[in-house]
Amino acid sequence: MSAYTITRSAFIPAPPEQIFPYVNSFRKWTEWSPWEDLDPALQRSYSGPDAGPGARYEWHGNRKAGAGTMEILDSTEPNSVRIRLEFVKPFKAVNPTGFTFEPQSGGTRVTWSMTGEPQGAAKFFSMFMNMDKMVGKDFEKGLARLSQAAAPKV
Repeated sequence: MSAYTITRSAFIPAPPEQIFPYVNSFRKWTEWSPWEDLDPALQRSYSGPDAGPGARYEWHGNRKAGAGTMEILDSTEPNSVRIRLEFVKPFKAVNPTGFTFEPQSGGTRVTWSMTGEPQGAAKFFSMFMNMDKMVGKDFEKGLARLSQAAAPKV
């Protein structure tokens, strides 16, 4: 398998200004990330600013959660967030990741995308697994949770 792109999109019934902070701060990811259930004992650390460019997040977890770092490279409120995602375990990989927030009638179209190219052992395993199917389900779950987190509270 060569380079891949995984993209999922969802309509969230809230304005971009209400959704953007949940993505632009890793401290808020615990409220919606699809990977929060993988390891109840997940170790997290944050560095840099609380939000926006330079904000960093590092995690270490069980076999399912793995380990890695994320850093916000660029964010344009309330339109987009660009992230450098680096996995250390179970496979080493760097995956550019991004979110866009497009206003639509009654809410926002949020698009989450990630690109990558399998290297080393991951290249071998990629012959037997479909990255889009595997990670795409997580993106769909995350977007649904993001919708719940960012929805107007009644």
